[in-house]
Amino acid sequence: MKSKLWFAFVPLVLAMAGLFAGRGDVYAGETSTASDYKVLEPIRHGNLTVFPVVTARSHDTANFITLDEGIRSGDVVVTESGNVPGLIRRRAPQGGDPTIHPLPRGGAQVNQLVLVNNSKRPLILLAGEIVTGGKQDRVIGKDRLVPAESDPIDLGVFCVEPGRWTGRSEKFTSMVGGMAAPGVRAKAMADKDQAKVWSYVSDARSQMALIVPAPAAPEVNRTTSYAGVMQNEEVKQKVDAVAEPMRRDYESVIRQLKDRNAVGVVVAMNGEIVWADLFASTSLLEKYWPKLIQSYAAEAVVSKAKGAEVSTRAAQNFLADMEGRHETVESEPGIYRHTEITGDGFKAFELTSLLPKSGYDIHIAKMAE
Repeated sequence: MKSKLWFAFVPLVLAMAGLFAGRGDVYAGETSTASDYKVLEPIRHGNLTVFPVVTARSHDTANFITLDEGIRSGDVVVTESGNVPGLIRRRAPQGGDPTIHPLPRGGAQVNQLVLVNNSKRPLILLAGEIVTGGKQDRVIGKDRLVPAESDPIDLGVFCVEPGRWTGRSEKFTSMVGGMAAPGVRAKAMADKDQAKVWSYVSDARSQMALIVPAPAAPEVNRTTSYAGVMQNEEVKQKVDAVAEPMRRDYESVIRQLKDRNAVGVVVAMNGEIVWADLFASTSLLEKYWPKLIQSYAAEAVVSKAKGAEVSTRAAQNFLADMEGRHETVESEPGIYRHTEITGDGFKAFELTSLLPKSGYDIHIAKMAE
């Protein structure tokens, strides 16, 4: 029934998106502003509401790869620090072959992994992406870009499996649908506190055990791995019951609005706006959408519904307010800039590409506090 109601909105959606007809692609160095984004009528399912967002500006992101793509192809390697010695590339003068040097070995650490991008394309890493394996499953703590054919980098992570510290495999893989729920992402991105991440994971596990059938509850409670809980069949069924209808509806909208630049969402739960994810292009949104909707749904199923509804105007106002009281900027010259904005009742995180012929925001995440 929800899907049928949504399709009744499609003519309105197309008409609203027509406001952006005639817009051109954005050139390097032109970043999007809050006024560039238009919030459309929502898709609702239970206590979860998703507002599609379109934009007047477009960027060519075809040259980037995602973590899932890189690990699947074998071009991106993630491992414990010191578990397998990495290789440092030193560019040879005048185009010769690079000299390879091994990294010194060291002990594995909870909040550190090593990543190497062997691809010829720059890699996008998003805070909240989950990698499984090694001594513990981890969640990436901050958005960043890794240049093509990179030296090994220290990857800042948080553990989401507090009960294990034994090697399962030398290399990590990306979890299918592996994006942590907004609550976990917030603890990693904003609080940057391992204890708070563990506490939230423990609470989420307990809440999941309460909503699954009794025979599955002990299994969920025994698992200390956040990824393991999310991959439990009974939990997946609960999450999929929310995620799948919304995924299908939103993908239908993306297909119809592709030339109008559907680039993100504003997310509300229980009548309150909690999150927004915005990307530089529709193609990037399409790549991340399956794991994003799973993450929103995972939080929604353990949230207590209040029965209220958020208006489209409220979602638009949430995006429009990006003026902060404090900004923290971290930058890797010529590669990326990461800006954390603290405002009244929110935090926002902007990942800006500084690579040649770019200079635009790759991803913007905003959370309500």
